[in-house]
Amino acid sequence: MTDFFQNGSITTLHNLCNRPLEDMEHELLEFSHQRPMSLLLPSLYSELEGEALPKILDELAQVPYLSEIVIGLDRADESQYRDALRQFRRLPQQVRVLWNDGPRLRELDAKLQERGLAPMEPGKGRNVWYCLGYILASGKGEAVALHDCDILTYDRNLLARLFYPVANPNFSYEFCKGYYSRVASGKINGRVCRLLVTPLIRTLQKIYGYTDYLNYMDSFRYALAGEFSFRRDVINDLHIPSDWGLEIGVLSEMYRNFSTNHLCQVDIAHCYDHKHQSVSFHDDQGGLSKMSIDIAKSLFRKLATQGIVFSNEIFRSIKATYFRIALDFVETYRNDAIINGLSFDIHREEQTVELFARNLMKAGQAFLDNPMETPFIPSWSRISSAAPGFLQELRAAVEADLEDYGE
Repeated sequence: MTDFFQNGSITTLHNLCNRPLEDMEHELLEFSHQRPMSLLLPSLYSELEGEALPKILDELAQVPYLSEIVIGLDRADESQYRDALRQFRRLPQQVRVLWNDGPRLRELDAKLQERGLAPMEPGKGRNVWYCLGYILASGKGEAVALHDCDILTYDRNLLARLFYPVANPNFSYEFCKGYYSRVASGKINGRVCRLLVTPLIRTLQKIYGYTDYLNYMDSFRYALAGEFSFRRDVINDLHIPSDWGLEIGVLSEMYRNFSTNHLCQVDIAHCYDHKHQSVSFHDDQGGLSKMSIDIAKSLFRKLATQGIVFSNEIFRSIKATYFRIALDFVETYRNDAIINGLSFDIHREEQTVELFARNLMKAGQAFLDNPMETPFIPSWSRISSAAPGFLQELRAAVEADLEDYGE
């Protein structure tokens, strides 16, 4: 695809010619002598029983340039942790598994709870945060990449292209976001990004005018992608959101901490499909419904830190403006689907927009009711200051679990 267009305030690195994977992996192997690479995989045990993760492991077993793979394992009892260790042994790289539900890591979490420093919500944010702490403690990786474990269309190209911008010592990027086409099974996916994030950002631009932050957020082709890479020095001062606002929150942190000429996005896959969340029309505590509320709150909080003032009247205007813009996007995506011979359920799309519009008001009310809410997990710099030695305790606990439960 001859798409070389640059838009917004960050660099876009395209896939212009389908470069042979072997060439890129050879370069990455050379880069690894100067910038060793660590891969972070947040995972549920149940994903080992699914279709995606076993295939991902088959692909990773062929990757020559990784120094370590750090896996955060959630929702696993002892027998499941043992089984996970057995399954991950097929990987030739150094692999460490954080058994988040095990007694050692629970004890460490309790220590942080006593100081008011532990993650408050279980989930991906907490999992990623502890894995980042382990990567800091191990000191093996200078470049770090993260991706989900439910990618049905995974291959090694995705990982190579994700790592390349932060592993190449001739590039100055500190952070890279992956993007891809969300088309699979004959239809356009990515509903939350298409029908909430982009229309909401355009809504906020219309109401508040140009801001550098909103222009920056609008630069990302797939802001909710779970795949990103970064240099290790990014970790220390990173505040990880503990809710569904993780991806938006990380992008906001990059904006706060770095100049945009050190940030980029890269095309990592022509075809991408993963496990889909239900919309959850009748329960705002689950599925895409909860996700939409958390994402909206994340954006509102960030804008408030920049002096933007919100009120009930403003949120009503946001809802009305969003609704009109989002419906226009539905028509745009319908036409895009038709020209490409894809199926498109306009009724379901507009139902989803109606749900998201209602949830914007819920997110706004939650923000007004609790403006001092702190959904971010403390940075690892703060942890190291408040609890010196904690990182080494974390590393020792992971090693002890491996020794005691590995066969």
